[in-house]
Amino acid sequence: MFAGDTGNPIAENEKGPLQVYLASVTNAVTAGTSGLKWFKVASVGLSNGMWAVDTMITNAGWWYFTMPVCIKPGQYLMRVELIALHKAKNPGGAEFYLSCAQVEITGKGTLVPTITASFPGTYTATDPGILVDIYDGNGTPNGGGYGYTSPGPSIVSCDDS
Repeated sequence: MFAGDTGNPIAENEKGPLQVYLASVTNAVTAGTSGLKWFKVASVGLSNGMWAVDTMITNAGWWYFTMPVCIKPGQYLMRVELIALHKAKNPGGAEFYLSCAQVEITGKGTLVPTITASFPGTYTATDPGILVDIYDGNGTPNGGGYGYTSPGPSIVSCDDS
């Protein structure tokens, strides 16, 4: 980033979803990422013609989500991903931007999700939501008029606890 950077926090043409996964660990500070079971706690793609990335840009790089209150307290690794889809009409064209954090969940939740994902391995280059043409016939990045389904498992539900 630099003064006057028009691509801050990311170039406006890099449309796509934002997703958040958690993996339970014994110690978030020392945990490795191999073999972890990740579960999705948030995902926003295309809503009313606006991509989640657009919301993040509008908010000067910030994107907010609500952590499900039913998650069992403990130490977790958090994986935040932005998937840029501006080149995703061809296999291998989706661009993944990842960030990780060490978090501690507190509260009275009891849910230990059973629907999990592994990274790498959860996505393939031809999955819907990864291989997708987001442009309509006029070049507008509106999901081609068909909407958009984010890749990966569903978001955990507190109704299942």
